[in-house]
Amino acid sequence: MSAIVVTDQYLTYFNNPHGIIQGAIGSALAAGSVVGSAIAGPLSDKIGRRDSIFFACFFWLIGTSVQVACKNYGQLIAGRVLNGFTVGITSSQVPVYLAEIAKAEKRGSLVIIQQLAIEFGILIMYFIGYGCASIEGTASFRTAWGIQFIPCFFLMIGLPFLPRSPRWLAKVGRDQEAIAVLANIQADGNVDDPRVVAEWEEIVTVMNAEREAGKGWRKFVKNGMWKRTMAGMTVQAWQQLAGANVIVYYLTYIAQMAGLTGNVAMVTSGIQYAVFIIFTGVMWLFIDKTGRRTLLVYGALGMAFCHFVVGGVMGAHHDNVPEGVGGNANIVISVHKGAPANTVILFSYLLIVVYALTLAPVCWIYAAEVWSLGTRATGMSMAAMSNWVFNFALGMFTPPAFVNITWKLFIIFGVLCVTAAVWFWLFYPETCGKTLEEIEILFGDQGPKPWKTKKGESRLTAEIEAVKARKTVEHEIEVHEHEKV
Repeated sequence: MSAIVVTDQYLTYFNNPHGIIQGAIGSALAAGSVVGSAIAGPLSDKIGRRDSIFFACFFWLIGTSVQVACKNYGQLIAGRVLNGFTVGITSSQVPVYLAEIAKAEKRGSLVIIQQLAIEFGILIMYFIGYGCASIEGTASFRTAWGIQFIPCFFLMIGLPFLPRSPRWLAKVGRDQEAIAVLANIQADGNVDDPRVVAEWEEIVTVMNAEREAGKGWRKFVKNGMWKRTMAGMTVQAWQQLAGANVIVYYLTYIAQMAGLTGNVAMVTSGIQYAVFIIFTGVMWLFIDKTGRRTLLVYGALGMAFCHFVVGGVMGAHHDNVPEGVGGNANIVISVHKGAPANTVILFSYLLIVVYALTLAPVCWIYAAEVWSLGTRATGMSMAAMSNWVFNFALGMFTPPAFVNITWKLFIIFGVLCVTAAVWFWLFYPETCGKTLEEIEILFGDQGPKPWKTKKGESRLTAEIEAVKARKTVEHEIEVHEHEKV
């Protein structure tokens, strides 16, 4: 949408939507995502992680059809709400699925690959929208929206070939299938491999303990679970409140404030997606070698600095344009050309770089890691719902804020980022390098203070060695008994 909302075809057909109307169009996807993420957990526990993603695809097809055929902004909003329903389910359950099939030492890297895939998709769709801007009339945006059918089609074809989550299979009593999938993931199909045996025993132990912990919503607050519920939901809220997604979505507006127009503004905005991909790719190499806490705390502080610079420069070097820059009623200030405008663009890019290296991937990784097996699907749904509620709120708030408080918007986001850094330091224990079952201990009543936790080796290594030793002893006993005979 960000490449389309500034085109003449879009502005003319929808009567130059601005303020609350543009806010409603922009945030409609998030509104649908709130609903989708709310039902994703129970749905995923019922039919499985993989199949819930497949189910969600049907709503994407319907929503895209409505957008392509829309006659007014009301129908456009309706189509985006339906698409958002799909996004709500997939954004909450894909991280759960990846976390449950990944090895502990590769879990972060796998979620990073997911983030890269999302960013590649955004980059491709942005420049498709940019390319379609040269098409006359409504075919411009209808063609861009119609292309959304293609990735959904390929996803639906590919999903049946992926394995189901072994932890979900265990949860619903399909133990043999679970062990077989676990063996295929961990040991090339060898069900007797010590790593497979050790991890299966750990899954069973934790699952039995969780079955005794109670049912319903009590399991999200009892026995220290409130800490994990708070961590999972707030880390997603802070990802939105940090304000980077506002710049990602509305950098075309910021570029026009800085005096960039036409193709230059569009390409400048598109470059941010390439920057996002490059630095998220860099993080893929280090995500499981660097602590989650470190990236969250320093990432939030770095983003705060960028927000303060952008807001400060805009506030000190701008002219008011009540009629709207270039006739766009959403942009009512113009930053002075030269150093001020260049600084605004530079630090907007720098903010994207810091975000791509830290909060963008880590907030989703952390949210997927903190839940227990019995609460993971619904818990991640709650976390995603928190993300999309704040995404919706900011989507509604930002276009009017650009008009009413202009540069002060970035100062607000800067203050929120500093607050987020303090929150991360006080309440989030380190989860990097731990098995999902070990994270139970970190959030338990006897667990260490968050600021005293650090990245370390998983105890699964010791458990694997214990299994090896046990098998050796069992083998020696069998040999000894055979010799007696």
